[in-house]
Amino acid sequence: MQSNLVETLIGAIVVVIAGVFLFYGYTTSGMRSAAGYHVKAEFDRVDGLTTGSDVRLSGIKVGTVVSQAIDPKNYQAIVVLDLAPDVKIPDDSSAKITSEGLLGSNYIALTPGGSTDYLQDGGEISFTQGSVDLMGLIGQALFSTGAKSGSTPSGAAAPSGTAPAAGTK
Repeated sequence: MQSNLVETLIGAIVVVIAGVFLFYGYTTSGMRSAAGYHVKAEFDRVDGLTTGSDVRLSGIKVGTVVSQAIDPKNYQAIVVLDLAPDVKIPDDSSAKITSEGLLGSNYIALTPGGSTDYLQDGGEISFTQGSVDLMGLIGQALFSTGAKSGSTPSGAAAPSGTAPAAGTK
């Protein structure tokens, strides 16, 4: 009987400690209920952007990505953002998907415009720039078939003031 009481107390302590960790994780993660206003933005690419990704203004988190979908008419990615209610974004602002670093996650960086009118709930950010395919750029740089160094493209004249190479007319 004595060991059952000890096991029950230890189990209760473990449950309380787990509850404290869950509460701490919930309060520090920024995953609270959506109390702000929603705006949407259309991007050509959203590689690496996930639901729950940050939306930042001047490097400070002002919202999160709520959902992503495909527009069946133009095949653009529609991203819905939940912005903090105290942050007013001009309606001519732009949104760009950028990375925290070479191996970091992607987030949406907002650049405020100069308009005196602000985006309302359900509004749309018109000026967007999708994510950059870093691996595609590296592949292009490595496997590009450009002109070899030291040669001139066919039909191009040699630079003025230089003599043609020996054996050429």
